[in-house]
Amino acid sequence: METLHELLLRRHSIRRYEDKPISADDVTTILQAALLAPSSKSVRPWQFVVVDDKEVLARLAECKANGNRPIAACSLAVVVCATPEKTDMHIEDMSIAAAYMQLQATALGLGACWIQVRNRFTADGQDAEDVVRELLGIPHDYIVECIVTIGHPNEERRPVDPEKLLWEKVHLQKWTAEE
Repeated sequence: METLHELLLRRHSIRRYEDKPISADDVTTILQAALLAPSSKSVRPWQFVVVDDKEVLARLAECKANGNRPIAACSLAVVVCATPEKTDMHIEDMSIAAAYMQLQATALGLGACWIQVRNRFTADGQDAEDVVRELLGIPHDYIVECIVTIGHPNEERRPVDPEKLLWEKVHLQKWTAEE
């Protein structure tokens, strides 16, 4: 059985996918991972919109000018949103849930990629959140943080080499100046 550390070394953002469906069991497992994610004060402010319709995925891919290609190519996209009225930690809570989904997808042998939506825009300057909200019927009081794309990888990525970790970014006891 793979350890969490081994999984972390193996996880990469996958942006190219095979045109192959994801099993219903795998979808359930990925969504369970999101629902298991911790949240501030256990408020669980997030909501998830699951999309596997190719036409809708193609339209979702138009929500931003750059970094959007994985949306149209994936087998499944999970839109992560939350209302700020539930907690001031909604962005952090959504981020943790999205990360859990990516890790679970990797553990299942699938690929996943975080596609940022909040504070992004279409090629003609329209707010990406508004595009996603309108397309999927998400209420206007919800923030759309990201779209997690998931699919069978159509690219090979090597595990991260632990020797290349940036240990200079770790400070013990107090901040130390970079040299």
